[in-house]
Amino acid sequence: MADDDPLILTAQLDDASFAHFQAMRQRHFPPARNHIPAHLTLFHHLPGDRIGWVVQELQGICLTAAPLPGRVAGLRFLGKGVAYDLDCPGLEQLRSRLAAIFATVLTPQDRQRIRPHVTIQNKVAPSEARRLFDDLSTGFQPFPFTVTGLLLWRYRGGPWDPAGRFPFPGAADAPGPG
Repeated sequence: MADDDPLILTAQLDDASFAHFQAMRQRHFPPARNHIPAHLTLFHHLPGDRIGWVVQELQGICLTAAPLPGRVAGLRFLGKGVAYDLDCPGLEQLRSRLAAIFATVLTPQDRQRIRPHVTIQNKVAPSEARRLFDDLSTGFQPFPFTVTGLLLWRYRGGPWDPAGRFPFPGAADAPGPG
């Protein structure tokens, strides 16, 4: 295990919402490529060789953070996949605070504005993705979710290894999709 393997930061979702996204990912993501759980990525590449600093900053931020309510607003066609679009202004503000802290080590991808989403299908034929998008769009109803903390992962070229969990104080499980 290399200490310089990159770190990935994701939002921890309430149990019901995570279970919904995970079930959809299990059902629609190509099994040979589905090595990681459903996730909402905040940063794709933080420096693994500075994990102590990263953890210290996350602990400090999360110590005073409150659970962040959001809404699954719709679906996004990715060309070769489908994602749920998420609306969570509090998460976008938190990510901006973190981006300022990590500014000197961010990759060009992580410097971009976040467009929160959870991908449930990717790397399939465009026609298959279009079918799923159309099927899910029929009768889609927005539903609430809550960000209950942050999760840090170590990227090792395939599956991710857990590298830290940072719950928000007072984060109680909130209802997800009905």
